[in-house]
Amino acid sequence: MLILAKNIREFAFGKLMEVYTESCRENGEEFWPHEPPERQLARAEQDFYDYLNRSFFATPGAVYAIWEECGRYVSALRLEPYRDGLLLAALETAPEHRRKGHARNLIRAVLLQYPGRKIYSHVGNKNIPSLKAHGSCGFKKIMDYAVYLDGSVNDRCCTLCHE
Repeated sequence: MLILAKNIREFAFGKLMEVYTESCRENGEEFWPHEPPERQLARAEQDFYDYLNRSFFATPGAVYAIWEECGRYVSALRLEPYRDGLLLAALETAPEHRRKGHARNLIRAVLLQYPGRKIYSHVGNKNIPSLKAHGSCGFKKIMDYAVYLDGSVNDRCCTLCHE
């Protein structure tokens, strides 16, 4: 089932963190290497909460899309205005739910909510599962690099577009 949230009160943040635990652990290790692992994770989750609350949801048109199965959040992504459409970002599936089609189901459900809108996505060139999921949903590679919302460029990613 698709959940579309336009503010942080429209979903369970703790359940969302189950999807992003792996990324939060990586961020915690990177930004707070001298903290114990549980403190690293807590700080990364708090930073993520603050980003969503203060920045992401403050952007007009920003939406969090979550795929829920049997009461658990299994996959999630962010959508926000980008160029002449929307940018799909932070697509992630909880490790124990990967390779079951949840990311593809989420992407397809999101596309149905925005018919006729261009939707862009930046995907790591080596992220084969994500590239395959996007491709199976009709995304095409349009650039060999990514230009983020802040204008920075990443040549380890490509830009995909669904029209």
